[in-house]
Amino acid sequence: MTTKSRTYAIIALVILGFAAVDITLIATNRSAEGAEASSVEARLQRLEDREAIRDLIIEYGHMVDTRNWAGFANLFAQNGEWVGGMGAAKGRPAIQKMMEDSIGSNTTGKSPAGIGGPNFHIFANERITVDGNTATAVTKWMFLVPSKENHPQPYYLGHYDDRFVREDGSWKFLSRTAYGDIPPAPPKTAPYQPSK
Repeated sequence: MTTKSRTYAIIALVILGFAAVDITLIATNRSAEGAEASSVEARLQRLEDREAIRDLIIEYGHMVDTRNWAGFANLFAQNGEWVGGMGAAKGRPAIQKMMEDSIGSNTTGKSPAGIGGPNFHIFANERITVDGNTATAVTKWMFLVPSKENHPQPYYLGHYDDRFVREDGSWKFLSRTAYGDIPPAPPKTAPYQPSK
């Protein structure tokens, strides 16, 4: 091999070396860009999911306050469960029946539980953790009723422990457990039994 041939061979190897480094850098850069885009997309999805869950929590309050028990039950997954002071109910029909029997449909007079109306639920300080198609949350709640002077008066303060599932593209309650904190009122885990 002549000196000229060796020089061309060395130049060719150097060029191939630079090309290999360039290809590696381009591939690494594209991989990093893809991971960053994926990370941004994943973060955006988590934010959208958290907002959808927040909307579900607010809709829950609206359904309770308007006594729309069919709409209320539809906020739960097919096998969803509600557990609270009245007992536990699993599945949409059982949840709807429990609310109809225990709270009723009256938004202005006394409910079957003896609470005067109108009354309202207020939610705050929710901590939502999303993990793919499932999520958990803890939400503080306040139940307001009219005082004797017809002013808003807190009746209960408490919190919910929630588990959510994405069902048919929408977030639903998989389980919602209601705790009364002030005054203390632990949930009753026994199945709901209508009073006779």
